[in-house]
Amino acid sequence: MAEGWDTAEELNKHQRSELVILQMPVNWMGVPWRFKQYMDEVYSAGMGGELCSGDGRTRSDPSRQYGSGGTLTGSRYMLSLTFNAPADAFDDPEQVLFQGRGVDDLLVPQHMNFRFFGMTALPTFACFDVMKNPAIEADFQRLEAHLSAHL
Repeated sequence: MAEGWDTAEELNKHQRSELVILQMPVNWMGVPWRFKQYMDEVYSAGMGGELCSGDGRTRSDPSRQYGSGGTLTGSRYMLSLTFNAPADAFDDPEQVLFQGRGVDDLLVPQHMNFRFFGMTALPTFACFDVMKNPAIEADFQRLEAHLSAHL
C-alpha cells in the first residue's frame, strides 16, 4: 500500500476474488492509517455496484435491511493480524486493557465493511507478542494449519 493503488484495478480484483486475505498489523487497536485510506478511496468508489448496490434498502421493499446490498456474495475474506499484545491479554475479563474483549471485537468495523459487501468471514488468524517475543516460525506453521483447516 505504500506505493499507492489504482482504484479501478482494486475494485476489479475484489470482484474477481473468491477469497481476500487482509494481512495487517493492528496499530492503536485498529487498522493502519494507509489501509484506512485505501478503504475510504477504494470501498467508497465501489458503492456504485462494484462492491454493493447502495445500502440494500429500497423504497419499493421496506423490509430490505440496511447493509444487505452487497454484490460480493459468494466471496470470503480473512483477517490476518499481528499484535504486540500477548495472546493472554484477550478474552480475559481480568485483563486491564481489553477487559474480556477478543481480537475480532477490535476489528468489528472491518468485519462490518465486508459484510456490507456481502462477503463471508473465515476465522481470523492472529500473531501475538510480535515485538517482545516473536515466534515467527511457529506463527508461519500456525498460519499454514489455519489455512488448511479453513480453505
